[in-house]
Amino acid sequence: MLPPHARGQKIGLFGGTFDPPHQAHLAACLLAMKRLDLDAVWWMVTPGNPLKDTRHLVPLEKRIAAVRAMTPHPRIHVTGFEADIGTRYTYDTIAYIRRRCIGVNFVWIMGADNLRSFHRWEKWRGIADMVPIAVVDRLGPSLYASQGVVGHALAHRRLREENARALPYRKAPAWVFLHGLKSPLSSTALRNKAKP
Repeated sequence: MLPPHARGQKIGLFGGTFDPPHQAHLAACLLAMKRLDLDAVWWMVTPGNPLKDTRHLVPLEKRIAAVRAMTPHPRIHVTGFEADIGTRYTYDTIAYIRRRCIGVNFVWIMGADNLRSFHRWEKWRGIADMVPIAVVDRLGPSLYASQGVVGHALAHRRLREENARALPYRKAPAWVFLHGLKSPLSSTALRNKAKP
């Protein structure tokens, strides 16, 4: 059910609805993989985001297929296992993974837009206490995301970007802001553009 893993590996967790997935998602994933020197990234396509209206969400199987078609990379593993284990919140998913993957060094990967709203996630402090976080910049949100609620709350646990490769080994809470990706793409904008 879980993608391949082994004790001592550094694995990024990249979750979302990906409705639709786009090249900025892939670029963020590859940027984090390179800067953090990750062995793999688990691209976790979720059944639905509790903070968003999911009534018109494309079916999970189609979103997984779209992500797989876009990510032909040997170290990116696309999965929808959250639907199988029945978790609704990221906190529960990460707790499940950590219980079953002893000795693996996980890092949660998110865009700067998510950092801005991270304090609204269920048990966000618990997530930050379980796994280090890599925040990838986005055009626009990067300018103020680190100045929000979570940025201020965890400011003392932020690594300098030049030390990003150490993040998978850091005791949580720990986080780093990765600059270099300035794509204006967003799933919301692509969905709105596709509407008749």
